[in-house]
Amino acid sequence: MSLTITSLLNKTKIDPSWAFSDKTRKDTAYITHGYHRYPAKFIPQIVSRLVEKYTRAGDFIVDPFGGCGTTLVESKIMGRPSIAVDINPVAVLITKAKITAIDPVKIEKEFTIFQKKLEAYSEKTKVKTPEHERIDYWFRPEEKRKLAFIFAEISKIKDQDVQDFFFCGFSNILKNCSIWLQKSNKPTRDFEKKPSEPIKTFLKQIKMMLRGNARLFELLSEKGYLKIPSKVICTDARTIPAKDNSVSLIVTSPPYVTSYEYADLHQLTALWLEYTNDLSDFRKRFIGTSYHCKKDLFLNSLIAENIRTELLKKDKKTAEEVSTYFSEMNQVFSEMKRILKKGGKACIVIGNTSLKGVEILNAEVFVEQLQNLGLKIADIIKREIPSKNLPSVRDEKTGKFASINNKNRVSVYPTEYILIMEK
Repeated sequence: MSLTITSLLNKTKIDPSWAFSDKTRKDTAYITHGYHRYPAKFIPQIVSRLVEKYTRAGDFIVDPFGGCGTTLVESKIMGRPSIAVDINPVAVLITKAKITAIDPVKIEKEFTIFQKKLEAYSEKTKVKTPEHERIDYWFRPEEKRKLAFIFAEISKIKDQDVQDFFFCGFSNILKNCSIWLQKSNKPTRDFEKKPSEPIKTFLKQIKMMLRGNARLFELLSEKGYLKIPSKVICTDARTIPAKDNSVSLIVTSPPYVTSYEYADLHQLTALWLEYTNDLSDFRKRFIGTSYHCKKDLFLNSLIAENIRTELLKKDKKTAEEVSTYFSEMNQVFSEMKRILKKGGKACIVIGNTSLKGVEILNAEVFVEQLQNLGLKIADIIKREIPSKNLPSVRDEKTGKFASINNKNRVSVYPTEYILIMEK
């Protein structure tokens, strides 16, 4: 069977219509999608096409790896109730802000008051700054002081939706206001960088978000979808709070095997919002990481077993990480099967990559695992990724995301698959 899966995927031709290459950044960041940068996020057009094709208004949609909420936003504006889960509290914050349409009159009023408070800031203003060596590693004293002032003012806001909205904006300016190398997704310091001025940057960010919120509110009001349930929960993808046989469609883009990099990429927000005090502890929460327990690994795929064997010849640690990842993904798929209705579809967006010179055939492994769990192939789409935001090269030796000029670099994810499996 594994041979036929591999040849099936190899034979699948690229469908140019799924690249959405005519879409500009403005098109992919419409309404609230542009609130916050997020690495490797899929574009909303993929979700809306899948939702349109496989569901009707009122059908229940789930995203087990919610990320920054793209599936939820698109489901809501199409009149489908939805739930997403994500283990990353930063992703949950961003999603909450993006799916919550706040009455524009109310939020504008809150912003006017807030703006006055920020504009009253001076060097004499009393500010309690966080004491954390990792914050000091990334932020110079002047920016740190102003950020602490903004943070304290947001913390005083009583309305949870408004507070989440402002914290989402605060989170998105942290990189600009730090000495993090601006063009890099990897945590790299740039001592030549002139960080952005926090108060001005924050106000500009919020004004952009206010426009997105107003458009979302208007769109949902016109369609009568303001009250469509949309919920994000910070939990493990293996425990989705949905009833058996209740879900019509799953649309998700799972993390790649090096997903603990998400912990590094979101460390600024995690530290400021006190989601963690310790980065190594934060990394351990993510799926497939090298920090997980190695016992009871069940890969449920011959292709995965072969990849493991090949990796063991190269590097035991990488072999264990990849095995853990496939074993945990199999558990997620088992949970997906539980919640799907008969005839319900699971749409999984995933690309293949390579580590230590071994091809990591994620798509093939996932198809085999899902078939072994009793799902069948409904369709397989191969698409090109014209994305600007995806780290597109890895270091061949380490497998970590690399800069364009890294001499060991190998290209990753020029194409990806959308696996459509049916229960």
